[in-house]
Amino acid sequence: MSRTFGVTRRRAVAAALTVAVLAPLTAACGNSDDSSAAEGRTTLKVLAAASLTDVFAKAADAYHKEHPDVTVKFSFAGSQQLAAQVNQDFPADALVTADTRTMDGLHGKTGTPRIIAKNRLVIATAEGNPQHVTGLKDLASTNKLKVVLAAPAVPVGRYSKKVLDRQGITVQPVSQEQDVRGVLSKVELGEADAGIVYATDAMTAPDKVDAVQVPDEQNAIAEYPAATLKVSQHQKEADAFVKWLGGAPAQKLLRDAGFQKP
Repeated sequence: MSRTFGVTRRRAVAAALTVAVLAPLTAACGNSDDSSAAEGRTTLKVLAAASLTDVFAKAADAYHKEHPDVTVKFSFAGSQQLAAQVNQDFPADALVTADTRTMDGLHGKTGTPRIIAKNRLVIATAEGNPQHVTGLKDLASTNKLKVVLAAPAVPVGRYSKKVLDRQGITVQPVSQEQDVRGVLSKVELGEADAGIVYATDAMTAPDKVDAVQVPDEQNAIAEYPAATLKVSQHQKEADAFVKWLGGAPAQKLLRDAGFQKP
């Protein structure tokens, strides 16, 4: 009788210890599930051209207010850098480039692109335009100005080369940057006298740079296509965001930032 009682007691103690060990784990798992269910949120990662940095920060806030269960996070870089990430199947949900050429080169990696905005080129100079730059001709290497351009692989660099070649102007840049913000920064810091950027980028630094307009007949128009990515784990939400970029709220933000209608 005492042996039976001893075995029973040992089993009871073992069972109690098992419950004690498992209880915290069960509680932790329960809290994790409840937390996930309570959040019920989707985070979209969007790869976007560097020239969209400021306006898309506002777009993220505006979209979240309209869609509280969706948070949009951006990764900004030159369009050619973004394309390289997409080609490597980088985990993201949507892409916005500063030219159609880059987007078209990603056929099979994206959904159907839609143009959400347009842009144009200006010449950025130091505040007050101390070198008295009046147009593209002043950027010629014979004029001894320190000029910075984006690299030819970058959309704004390609646009810049196009407008300069059309005018028969040869420029020997002091540097070739990997995105348009790099060009703007060089001018802001006084490391260059002038650089070709998008009109919208010059608008982000009104107290640091002046914008010299390029006439329409000499200019190039940049188109910004947006598309979902095939690797996205949130296709429905990504499609909705890309569609939203073409709607009235996003278009107003883009117009206010200086972008042109699609």
